[in-house]
Amino acid sequence: MALTADDLANLFDAFNRHDIEGVMRFFAEDCVFNGVAGSEVFGTRFEGAEAIASAFSGVWKAMPDAHWAHHSHFVHGDRAVSEWTFSGTNADGSRVEAEGCDLFTLSGGKLVRKQAFRKNRPLIPAPARG
Repeated sequence: MALTADDLANLFDAFNRHDIEGVMRFFAEDCVFNGVAGSEVFGTRFEGAEAIASAFSGVWKAMPDAHWAHHSHFVHGDRAVSEWTFSGTNADGSRVEAEGCDLFTLSGGKLVRKQAFRKNRPLIPAPARG
């Protein structure tokens, strides 16, 4: 069974619920995720479902309001694209809000590779306390 654009919409709905089981049901056990940041040319690489689940859960812990808005998706053969606007608040009150996309490779009805890209915007400062 091939993944569809509706499946990817359901994946992002699970991301927005911070539902790790709902997210991971779309990923192959041996999947690879290249995150938006890191010291390597590909960002930070997470290999295998357990490492990927831990990375996603870490984002939700660091940014309890992490959200992917306005997500849209298309699938063409064994490749797929999702576009979204990410927002989240860091512990110090500064915020991230930037457009981004994921490039996916699909196999056997699962995601086997996720490449995440996000605009490199300055953080939005925390509101002044007064």
